[in-house]
Amino acid sequence: MAIPLVVGVDGSEASLEAVDWAADEAVRHDVPLLLVHAAAPDHGAADPIGVAADRARKHAPSARLSGEVVHEDPATALLGKGRNAFALVVGRRGLGDLAGLLLGSVSLAVAARADCPVVVVRGRPEHRGVRFRSVVVGVEDGEGSGTAVEFAMREAHVRRCRLVAVHAWSVPFGGLADPPPPAGYGVRTPRRPPAQVLDDALNGPVERYANASVSRRVVEGPARQALLEAASEADLLVVGARRRRGHLGLQLGLINHALLHHAPCPIAVVPQV
Repeated sequence: MAIPLVVGVDGSEASLEAVDWAADEAVRHDVPLLLVHAAAPDHGAADPIGVAADRARKHAPSARLSGEVVHEDPATALLGKGRNAFALVVGRRGLGDLAGLLLGSVSLAVAARADCPVVVVRGRPEHRGVRFRSVVVGVEDGEGSGTAVEFAMREAHVRRCRLVAVHAWSVPFGGLADPPPPAGYGVRTPRRPPAQVLDDALNGPVERYANASVSRRVVEGPARQALLEAASEADLLVVGARRRRGHLGLQLGLINHALLHHAPCPIAVVPQV
């Protein structure tokens, strides 16, 4: 049996927008869609699964739907389901969050701790569909972007759109290059040229998706700004997250935190494998 795409529902408009997005995504990838609602054990009011299921059927009639009510706090419930999920999808904030929040506490907790990719559905309606025909992925220098690039390439493939790979870099503070190491300390590995960073990250995925449309964008400047600008004309932004040594969860970092709060389109956080 195929593992499901899981979406958290709580009756808020943001969660119903997440259901719309997740229903389309489940059809694109031909996977089941599981609607999950977390409720306290003594919860007596009607749960929102029925409303969410109706919404999903109207939005994507061919989606294979099921629903489940879990008696745990929302973050714990979704993280548990994420151990055997294609991905987790959440809205930007839920019913219990203050109206002024850019990102809800449950969405942030799930994005920071899940074992699978997490998509936070953000943005205006035109950004939550396929209007721009573009998926953007952030590529960093190192090993933290490999799984994210694979995820982004697969998304671009099923959407039949282009992949825009963005690598932002800056000149080291105080000069054009690092100072030479003191005698006896050995030679440090030089930073790779920015274009090489992109080429190395894309080589494998491009070979596996031979017909992919890929553009490379090297930007001198802050990564946050470069990715937000690229995402302004994208249907999905994808970023990677490293595992934290000796701790549960992921290392989101300041850039990913900012993107989760301000991205103009849905954003996927993909754990490094």
